[in-house]
Amino acid sequence: MTLPRYLDPAAPVTDRVRDLLGRMTLTEKVGQVNQRMYGWDAYERTPEGHRLTEAFRKEVAAFDGMGALYGLQRADAWSGVGFEDGLDARDGARMAAAVQRHVRENTRLGIPVLLVEEMPHGHQALDGTVLPVNLAVGATWDPGLYSEAAAAAGAELRSRGAHLALVSALDLVRDPRWGRAEECFGEDPYLAARLTEALVEGARRSEVGVVLKHFAGQGATIGGRNSAATELGVRELHEIHLAAARAGVAAGAAGVMAAYNEFDGLPCVANRYLLTEVLRERWEFDGIVMADGTAVDRLVRLTGDPVTAGALALGAGCDLSLWDACFTTLGEAVGRGLVSEEALDAAVARVLTLKFRLGLFEQPVSSDAGDRERLDERPARCAPGDPGDPGERIAHASVTLLSHDGTVLPLSPSLGRIAVLGPNADSLAQQIGDYTAPQRPGSGITVLQGIRSAAPPGTEVVYARGCDLVGDDVSGVPAAIASAAESDVAVLVLGGSSARSGDTVFDANGAAVTGSGTSSGMTCGEGVDLADLALPTGQLALLEAVSATGTPVVVVLVQGRPHALPDLTATASAVLSAWYPGPRGGRAVADVLFGNSEPRGRLSVSVPRSAAQLPVFYNGKDHRYRGYVDQSALPRHAFGHGLSYTTVEYEPPHLSTHRVTADAPDLTCRVTVRNTGTRQAHETVQLYVRRLSGGTSWPRVRELRGFVHLDIAPGGEAEAVFTLDRSTLASVDRDLCLTVEPGEVEVETGPASDRTQGARLEITPRRSEAA
Repeated sequence: MTLPRYLDPAAPVTDRVRDLLGRMTLTEKVGQVNQRMYGWDAYERTPEGHRLTEAFRKEVAAFDGMGALYGLQRADAWSGVGFEDGLDARDGARMAAAVQRHVRENTRLGIPVLLVEEMPHGHQALDGTVLPVNLAVGATWDPGLYSEAAAAAGAELRSRGAHLALVSALDLVRDPRWGRAEECFGEDPYLAARLTEALVEGARRSEVGVVLKHFAGQGATIGGRNSAATELGVRELHEIHLAAARAGVAAGAAGVMAAYNEFDGLPCVANRYLLTEVLRERWEFDGIVMADGTAVDRLVRLTGDPVTAGALALGAGCDLSLWDACFTTLGEAVGRGLVSEEALDAAVARVLTLKFRLGLFEQPVSSDAGDRERLDERPARCAPGDPGDPGERIAHASVTLLSHDGTVLPLSPSLGRIAVLGPNADSLAQQIGDYTAPQRPGSGITVLQGIRSAAPPGTEVVYARGCDLVGDDVSGVPAAIASAAESDVAVLVLGGSSARSGDTVFDANGAAVTGSGTSSGMTCGEGVDLADLALPTGQLALLEAVSATGTPVVVVLVQGRPHALPDLTATASAVLSAWYPGPRGGRAVADVLFGNSEPRGRLSVSVPRSAAQLPVFYNGKDHRYRGYVDQSALPRHAFGHGLSYTTVEYEPPHLSTHRVTADAPDLTCRVTVRNTGTRQAHETVQLYVRRLSGGTSWPRVRELRGFVHLDIAPGGEAEAVFTLDRSTLASVDRDLCLTVEPGEVEVETGPASDRTQGARLEITPRRSEAA
């Protein structure tokens, strides 16, 4: 018997897709572009174990197949899945196999299902590895390290039977009031692009496809308001908000997720300019476009009915829905002439192409024994504390020393008593971020636990919470004052929390519903936007009271956004930001405090003085603004900033030439860095380009275009070498293409965006233009 062409693994993918598409009914086609069901509704736990639900069987039968299933293994407060009824690694693999077996055996064509999982900072599943959040990843400025972490997380996801990882990578922190700031790599497009490349490359090594969230401009919503409108112009979109997506697509991303926000009056999921003209025609992207959760259904407010809404999204370039009812009506939309069957075929073909590329048709439906074999063969997870554990390595590399007076840190081994205070000192839930599965008791290390473990023998470590995370209750402050007054140093752990709980109210798409005020103590996370970036009143009162004892204070900020900081020079001897460092981040913080690790983090986002001065991102347009009358317009700490326990000196940059042509802009830039202190230096040398003249748009203050890590022994020096080429010097021209434009630029290097030295470079017209 001759196999159908689509089942022949030796046939080209395009031929297999064409053959399969030609065999499909309209109903089957509609089924392939739908991802309507929540994965946790596809199974149930019985005394005999987990089994598929009748709801799942009906969903498959409705379209004689299923395009994709989201979140089969997701666990969190929104899904309501926990250890008592959810899927651990072995059960997850078995249920994934059961899903595929049912669909292969009970549908006419046996098309396997794409199993889609959240991998925001590790796989969001029971016993899944949890990494520090993206804002911590950004603080490492280390794409290589992040690629390793993405590969490990992808291998874990794949071992449990999933194929696609949804990862936030494309959003930028242009307004830190936005609750999803923690999901961003930072405020800069170049840094985000390099980390997005690393993410895609790492996941692909694990044979996992990556869907990049969110396309596009979601970090630029007005007022930091989640899912709201933007006021982006097309040039700002291309210069700032498309850079990471462009890099991710070039690296081989399997898909992008259309964002909730609108661009030029149209929601992204219905925006043909974004999804078709830019993504498919200009960038030649052949992967899938997935809608964000219920984004297509929201279009009913525009169109008036679900059928037209589904047709609008499909016609714009959306291939796969997420929890929407509107896409189930696409058969009717074709029948009414609202969208062509050819447009539906194009979307189905992209979904099928991805399934073939990921090898779904060749993956056998395994028995439980087969599942057990594959699980036993998966890459072993690093044990907690293992120096190879990428999560802990990211945590260590991300701790950022914002300020210190040189007298307290690193903590002396001769200290007799350390007071560890504050609402984030001993809370695992408050240091792991949003989109995190429940953790097993005892599985993590809080800051308090890390300090107790790292403290030298004989050092007493005492603890007092002092205040709640939110609110102005100061009833716990006296106990904290007493602890601090009797100690040699007080480590005050403040910040925010994205911890969800059973009391959190959720929207249909899983975002926290906050309205005014906060939700169950959350101060960050999806749906938790802040108008005021200052630390809560109780935390500031605790800081002031502990400082008044005269005991030296070290502030550690465990946070998912840069909180606005007052001038703490008279209040704290040192300030560190640990972002959300993950389950064992407390060990990383302690290692930095005691000097077992150097503070290596560098800010990937500017730290404001107050919300009133926003925006404060470093690469705004250079209009020579003189500043406010009542306060500085400059951030408290600039993009790229981060101190160490040693001192360094930078020489000015040296260019191999000071003149290049626009068609051959190749040169090198060298900068010597000296370690003038007594400890090892781990420097992140940053390269910026600042346009002085020429170009087709108003220049920005400066733009990051490279970075190099140097390890320098005490008293030693090292040289950072940058290769400048078209990608370094290109800017967006009038046609919205990346082009090297003639003019004069300053090539700047330094330890941060506000501490640079420069050398001028002239870019002359192309030889053909000059002639």
